[in-house]
Amino acid sequence: MSTIVSPKQFCPVEDAENIKKACQGWGTDENAIVSILGHRNLFQRKLIRLAFEEIYHQDLLEQLKCELSGDFERAVSLWTLDPADRDAVLAHEALQKSVADYKVIVEIACVRSPEDLLAVKRAYKFRYKHSLEEDLASYTSGNIRKLLVAVASAYRYDGDEFDETMARSEANILHQDIHNHEEIIRILSTRSKSQLNATFNLYKDIHGRSITKGLSGGPTTDDYFSALRTVIRCIRDPKKYFAKVLRAAINMPGTDEDALTRVIITRAEKDLKEIKELFLKRNNVTLHEAVARDISGDYKAFLLALLGAEEN
Repeated sequence: MSTIVSPKQFCPVEDAENIKKACQGWGTDENAIVSILGHRNLFQRKLIRLAFEEIYHQDLLEQLKCELSGDFERAVSLWTLDPADRDAVLAHEALQKSVADYKVIVEIACVRSPEDLLAVKRAYKFRYKHSLEEDLASYTSGNIRKLLVAVASAYRYDGDEFDETMARSEANILHQDIHNHEEIIRILSTRSKSQLNATFNLYKDIHGRSITKGLSGGPTTDDYFSALRTVIRCIRDPKKYFAKVLRAAINMPGTDEDALTRVIITRAEKDLKEIKELFLKRNNVTLHEAVARDISGDYKAFLLALLGAEEN
C-alpha cells in the first residue's frame, strides 16, 4: 500500500504557482517544495508539471534542478518523473558507474510487471537513443551480461497458473546443473513469476534448503552468482528484498543514499507500507526512525514525507 498522504482538495495551478514562488527571491523555500511535492500522488504530480509548463513555459524538472542540490534535488527530481522515465534514468545511471550496478537492473526487470518493463524500455530508448539491452551488452560482460540481457528482454506471463511437473523438473535442473549457466538463465528469464515461485518452493522441499543457499557460488570472475540470487529474491519476495536493501543502505558506513532514495521513491506508491512493516519486524526500529537518525536536512524531510512520517 502507498504511504503518500495527499490532500483531498487539490489545485494543480495553485501548486505550480506556489512552487514557482518558492523558487523566487534570494533563497529557495525548500520547506514549501517538500510540503507540496512530498504529498502529491502520481496523477497530481503530472497535473502540476503540466500546469507549471503551461503557465511559465518551463519544465518543472528544470526549475527544480536549478534551485535544489545534492541528494535532495535527486530525490525530488526522481519523484517528479513518471515511473517508466524514472526507471530509465535509474537504469542508465546504474550502467554509467565504474562497475555497473546490476541490482538496479534486476529490480527493474524482475519486480516490475511485464507491461511496466516494456514502458521502461520505451522510455530508455527515447531518452538515450539506444535500447536498454544494447547498453547492457556494452557495459557488462560474461555470464552476468547474458543474465541481465535475458531478464531485461523477457516478457513473462503474468497470471497465477503454473505447471507442477515442470516446476519439479526445473528445480532439479537448478540443483544438478548449477554451472550450466545457459539453462539457469533460460529458466529465470522465460518462466512466469508464479511458475518460478513453484519451482523455488519445490527446490526447498526436495533438497532441504532454499535455492539462494543452493546457488552459493562457484568458479567465476564476476558477480554472476550474486546477481542470480538477486533475481531470485526479487521474484520470490520483493518486499522482503527491498526491506533488506534499506537495512543495508542505512547500516553501511556513510549511508548508501542512492539505494535509500531509489527504494523509497519507487515503492512509495506501491508497497512501501508493507516494506516498512517488514523493516520494523526485522530491525526493531521503524524505518522513519532509522531514516531520521541517519540523514539530515531537506533530504531527510522529503523522505520522511514520502514515508508518511513527518519530521517532529
